Amino acid sequence: MSSTLGRIKTALRSLTRAMSKRGRAPARRHPSEASPAAYVPYPGDATTLPDMTYAPHPDGAPDPGEIVWSWVPYEEDHTRGKDRPVLVIGREGNQLIGLQLTSQDHDRDEHQERRAGREWVDIGTGAWDHRGRPSEVRVNRLLRLDPAHVRREGAVLSRDRYEGVIAAVRTHYS
Repeated sequence: MSSTLGRIKTALRSLTRAMSKRGRAPARRHPSEASPAAYVPYPGDATTLPDMTYAPHPDGAPDPGEIVWSWVPYEEDHTRGKDRPVLVIGREGNQLIGLQLTSQDHDRDEHQERRAGREWVDIGTGAWDHRGRPSEVRVNRLLRLDPAHVRREGAVLSRDRYEGVIAAVRTHYS
């Protein structure tokens, strides 16, 4: 068993070096994959809207209206993903429901994004991006997040910007 794990780690290091030499790094694996026994598969995106009442509180727990950082799985392969800011919009049981942010400007390719099934809303700048870049929130993918795996390094989104995002989410899911 340990020799198999060793071969896998060696292969991953080789792949990482090869990809880096071509000018791009491979997508990051889920942090829990460092210990295969601890890996918990992503349960899939949420399909129903949670209670999305704006409720940020300085109580140590992520709340709707707060932007946190978390590992976000890719849609096409939930074992791969990227660490990114996420707007918390509610809860489903013991999991958070959130919307991913990006600093990429999708206004230029809005029609292409819509054809691909992605809808974005501008939210401007904030403390979640240390470089001060304007951000967009994807309103049509409801991420399930384990609260134990998010970092409260982001910021609180203002109520008016939050309500604008929620209006777009409701429009999409109505």
